[in-house]
Amino acid sequence: MHTMYAVRAHARGGPEQLTYEEAPRPEPRVGEALIRIHAAGITPTELGWDETWVDRAGHPRVPTIPSHEVAGVVEAVGHGVVHVSVGDAVYGLIEFDHDGAAAEYVTLRARDLARQPVSAGHVKAAAMPLSGLTAWQALVEQAHVAAGMRVLIHGAAGGLGSFAVQLARTLGAEVYATAGTRDVDFVRGLGAQTVIDYRKQRFEEIAHCLDVVVDTVGGETQERSFQSFRRGGVLVTVVAPPAAHLAREHGVRAVFFIVEPDRAQLLELSRLVDEGRLRAEVARVFPLSRAREAYEFGLTSHPRGKVVLQVDGGTQRGDRTGGLQALQ
Repeated sequence: MHTMYAVRAHARGGPEQLTYEEAPRPEPRVGEALIRIHAAGITPTELGWDETWVDRAGHPRVPTIPSHEVAGVVEAVGHGVVHVSVGDAVYGLIEFDHDGAAAEYVTLRARDLARQPVSAGHVKAAAMPLSGLTAWQALVEQAHVAAGMRVLIHGAAGGLGSFAVQLARTLGAEVYATAGTRDVDFVRGLGAQTVIDYRKQRFEEIAHCLDVVVDTVGGETQERSFQSFRRGGVLVTVVAPPAAHLAREHGVRAVFFIVEPDRAQLLELSRLVDEGRLRAEVARVFPLSRAREAYEFGLTSHPRGKVVLQVDGGTQRGDRTGGLQALQ
């Protein structure tokens, strides 16, 4: 049996459960590709998702490997694969109830992989799939954003928010954004015309007659957002289902959705990156052996952009002892 090094959790919990250890190397099945991973994007809250710990039937699936954004090189392919070839530099979003990319290798459906942006490199490519696809699906598929629309992005300095601001501008929208004091200039640099410091101002007193709100915050922020719409507007949230009575009261279509892998959309994102119209924001890069620290950092520091694990065979193999000691 081939083995690899991976970050795994053997019991449900937070970053304290993560261990850097030897694990079986997966083999590609029909329609799958085996990826030698160079970088993996993390979502700190994923350790709290049910899909991280159970399969679709509700059965436990531990030990589990986190991280669902992968960038690397195709090592092998299963029968019937036509979308990628051995040696391709690819990136993609791994299904949430499948072992992830915090490892040296991962298998996933080849049809969910796309060629990386030529100009990005593995680390930036790994920061794109979840945030980029969510932004695309929120703005293009759900809200049908077009030139001239007024769009508000909540949490605009985060991984999703930073993509949504850039994409909304690329689509020709007038972009409002909320961010903390230290991130106002950063978000303005992403292209938002009006950046509202939520610590000092109430966004609903500044943003009016909105066509679209992208909500990455939830709670009171989501509820207050209904006051800023024109009738017929669209609220798109990835946090929790919105209040139906508020949507009816304000004449707003309110949508909650969960992002899906999509090769064609990844190719569109790659094109926008290579054209200089979209960039991945990487907050910090950690080696794979320090994954526990990476998740703790992501949960406590409100990073700008994505936290990425760098998986480099030579570095990792030379650092295995230190990595194991650091995690245990």
